[in-house]
Amino acid sequence: MLNLLYVILCGIALPVGGVQMQYLWRNQLGDIYSLGLGSAACLGAATATMTGWCSLTAGAFICQAVCAIIVALVALRLDTPKLITFGILFGTLIGSLGTIVVTNAPTGDLLKQYYLWGAANFKLQGVTPVDIAVSLTLFAAGIASAVLCAKKLTKHHSGEIELSNLSKAIILFMVSILVTSVVSICGTIGFVSLGIPNLARIIVKPGDIRRQYALSVGMGTALLLITYLVVEYCNFGFYLPVSATMAIIALPLMVVLFRRSTSS
Repeated sequence: MLNLLYVILCGIALPVGGVQMQYLWRNQLGDIYSLGLGSAACLGAATATMTGWCSLTAGAFICQAVCAIIVALVALRLDTPKLITFGILFGTLIGSLGTIVVTNAPTGDLLKQYYLWGAANFKLQGVTPVDIAVSLTLFAAGIASAVLCAKKLTKHHSGEIELSNLSKAIILFMVSILVTSVVSICGTIGFVSLGIPNLARIIVKPGDIRRQYALSVGMGTALLLITYLVVEYCNFGFYLPVSATMAIIALPLMVVLFRRSTSS
């Protein structure tokens, strides 16, 4: 049941975070991983796995938290275009450090353990009750923030107001908290945080961000549940990573909806 709980939590947290980033950037290419969060999680998980200094999940938690603080501090000083550029460069740096750690793995078993987490799964290997408690606390805080800042983000996206750098920094930090709550447990799951919000934009045009939340959560959770069932119960004779499987399943839906958008 815990596995199923995290399928649902990922289906909520990642699309909501993606929608917030798109409204914050006023750009449909906004993504939760654009500021190095995914790379930070991988670096923390890799370092913890290869050195044994803490659990894989705790390593991902800690590294993502440090990344979130750095991004929030930088957001206080930079405008949006410069912040996005910083995020890309920062993510590249973190990813390079992760590559160095992984390529120096002491054993093949540790390397496999890391890659199985990085490919995303809901098996929750090595996850402790403390990890779960911290994760659920972060999830609750991130969702509460998303609801509380909904009106501001809606007005910012429509151009009615311009959020201050302090407000952007706080929102970015809380999005990081929301993402950390699930990615550190289940690994990096990419498509649902970018593809689903964009599919939602086709069905319901951007306006009140709460409608985008609701539609994206419904679609994201459904897609992850279908993916989970395929990965768990369909035996193709080889391992199916969650992210890759989900993107393949979602491809026909994307084609249909984008064709509909183009023709309308």
